[in-house]
Amino acid sequence: MSWAVEEWKEGISPRVLQKIHELESQVDKLRKERQQRQFQLESLEAALQKQKQKVENEKNEAASLKRENQSLMELCDSLEKAKQKISHDLQVKESQVNIQSGQLNSSKKDIERLEQELKR
Repeated sequence: MSWAVEEWKEGISPRVLQKIHELESQVDKLRKERQQRQFQLESLEAALQKQKQKVENEKNEAASLKRENQSLMELCDSLEKAKQKISHDLQVKESQVNIQSGQLNSSKKDIERLEQELKR
C-alpha cells in the first residue's frame, strides 16, 4: 500500500521531494502534538468534572450540616425552655414545702403546748 502512496511522487525533482518530506514530517509532528494536546484536554476535563462533583458533594454536606445545626439549635432552645419551666416548678414546690414545714413546726408546737396543758 505504501508503494501506491509513494507512486505519485515519481518524476518529481529531488528538491521538491525534500520539501514534500519536510512537510510530511511536519504534518506527522503536528498530528502527534494534536493527539497529546487532545489527551491533555480530556485529562483536564475529567479532573474538572471530578472537582465539580467534589464541590457539589461539599455543598450538599454543608447544607446537610446547616440543617442539622438548625435542628440542634431548636432542640437546645426547647430544652432550655423545659429546664426553665422545671426550675420554676421546683421553686414553687420548694416554697410549698417550706410553707408546709412551717405549718408542721407550728402544729408540733401547738401539740406540745396542748400536751403540757393536759399534764397540768
